[in-house]
Amino acid sequence: MHDDTALRARLETEAGTLAWPDLERHFARGVVIRVAMGLDLVDVAAAMARDDAMQVADWLHDGAIARASSEDARAWHECRTTLRAVVVAPWVLVQAMSADPQA
Repeated sequence: MHDDTALRARLETEAGTLAWPDLERHFARGVVIRVAMGLDLVDVAAAMARDDAMQVADWLHDGAIARASSEDARAWHECRTTLRAVVVAPWVLVQAMSADPQA
């Protein structure tokens, strides 16, 4: 359990906010994973880092996480969405936070 606490603390520290243009090159490489708003981004990152295949499979099956689609990218770009992101190599997990009200 201590290892999980340390992992979560590290991931929380590494998580940050970015605008979509900062993530476009990762999207082009096919490594951006969209995390639904109802999930905790760090929980998902920790499960992936621990290789918790059953939990990740459940989220994939439910659509709670998925590889970002062209539609996601277009919406994030058009709405100037701010995303919270964390890297669990080779993946970049992102979760929409807000859109620029000036968009």
